[in-house]
Amino acid sequence: MRDAREDPQIRHTPYSTRRDKRRVKWQNEGHIHITMWRDRKTPRRGMGENTQDGNPGSWFKITIPYGRKYDKTWLMNSIQSHCSVPFTPVDFHYMKNQARFFVQGVGTASALKGVSYKIYDEENRKITIFVNPSSVPYSVRYKLEPEEMEQLKLTMNKRYDISQQALDLQSLRFDPDLVGHDIDIILNRRNCMTATLQIIEENYPELLSLNLSNNKLYGLDGLSDIIEMVPTVKILNLSKNELNVVWELNKMKGLELEELWLEGNPLCDTFPDQPTYISAIKDCFPKLLRLDGQELSPPVITDTDTPCLLKPCKESYKGSDALKSLVLQFLQQYYLIYDSGDRQGLLHAYHDEACFSLAIPFSPEDSAPGSLCEYFKESRNMKKPKDPSLCVQPLKHTKCDIVGSLCVLPKTQHDLSSFLVDMWFQTEKMLCFSVNGVFKEVEGKSQGSVRAFTRTFIAIPAGNSSLCIVNDELFVRDASPSETQNAFSSQEPILTTSSMPTLSQEQQEMVHAFSTQSGMKLEWSQKCLQDNEWNYTRAGQVFTMLKNEGKIPEEAFKQTT
Repeated sequence: MRDAREDPQIRHTPYSTRRDKRRVKWQNEGHIHITMWRDRKTPRRGMGENTQDGNPGSWFKITIPYGRKYDKTWLMNSIQSHCSVPFTPVDFHYMKNQARFFVQGVGTASALKGVSYKIYDEENRKITIFVNPSSVPYSVRYKLEPEEMEQLKLTMNKRYDISQQALDLQSLRFDPDLVGHDIDIILNRRNCMTATLQIIEENYPELLSLNLSNNKLYGLDGLSDIIEMVPTVKILNLSKNELNVVWELNKMKGLELEELWLEGNPLCDTFPDQPTYISAIKDCFPKLLRLDGQELSPPVITDTDTPCLLKPCKESYKGSDALKSLVLQFLQQYYLIYDSGDRQGLLHAYHDEACFSLAIPFSPEDSAPGSLCEYFKESRNMKKPKDPSLCVQPLKHTKCDIVGSLCVLPKTQHDLSSFLVDMWFQTEKMLCFSVNGVFKEVEGKSQGSVRAFTRTFIAIPAGNSSLCIVNDELFVRDASPSETQNAFSSQEPILTTSSMPTLSQEQQEMVHAFSTQSGMKLEWSQKCLQDNEWNYTRAGQVFTMLKNEGKIPEEAFKQTT
């Protein structure tokens, strides 16, 4: 039977409030694992039993609304720097959109209450802090007994390889030494993870490799404390656990990992392809060199003394052909995902602290704003609002907010043949370019309406010879009659024929063969092959997947009669 997932704040059932002694047996036939429970006893409670009466030993829950969007290290450092007394946060975790932790003592709680509204985030918003009396935190209430800690330490010592500075804690709960002493170590429980990290900090301070595979981990709040306790870890194995979302890995961002194992977790199946998966993980761990045993491209180094982009081209302000190819390939990939119906895939295209703004050419006073009203809520015009805060509010900061904003905009299909691209500023570490063109809306009350747009990107280098957006400005208007008439009329995308390098004879043959087999037009077949580095087999796999998911527009296919 699967372990019940427990809310650390709710412990009312007898199976979660009592430490369960058990015996484990293995049945040879079929290798069936049987757990037999016996002799249940109530665990020892920690200090601070009277927590609601304001005694010095009382516990308090600290809640930061919308704290999920803040990095734990930044948040804790900011609160500590404004707090009049030092404090030790206990059981820091995220609950829905909130960040929570516990502190002990009336004086500490009062000091933290005084910090509320004194901290400003990057959007210049005040951070609220709520302080409420609380029961004893789970990791304190059910703290391991000294003899249990000693046995856990002995068990971990047997699993430690001093020559490799590696600790193997896979399937820790079923270790025979722990089972034989009726000690139940479930690393999803805060008290167990806290005890484990405490032993690691005290006994293996130079730990390089940690294996936590096969422990049914579905959350990493407790493990995130390793960032401060044992920051030396470079290799982390989380394979064969129950992690469902990449967000859990964000809690580990402070670790400078070089190797990570995630295979066997449900989150691995949430990505459309391997490059997207790798990009999302590298967003969390930029210095990662190996993922699930696969060698990755070296991370891009952005030190001020190291060139990162192609050097400005001397012969033309337009830049070199290589730089053109980089920009055009980026735009093709960007708008393929943008028009796919699921824009969450754009997360890897933006920097963590990127900024996005949208503008349209009408105000609420216009008598006939037309269907552009769907864009008005996100529109920003610094000349119009009398309240300065209204100028800042529509700005979207952080890649999660940006992609969330893009997801609510109408679904679209862009006409790549209408694109006019201009690279107007370039240094070794930054590139500014804009794209003008048209698109049509494919759903909603304005389905079929053609819009014209101008989009300006400021980007920096990213891994895998790509770009990372740090600033994105989008201007949308109704298309003119001539723009509407010419939209989607060209069979050959201007981007490909005018700017992309001439294809070799072999590549041309691959394009025609791919077009014949896929039924797509030549330009779309070429794009699919280019996006997959002319790997015919991989391009075919990506095409099949996108077609099955309905993410390839009808215009990509040849007309049949």
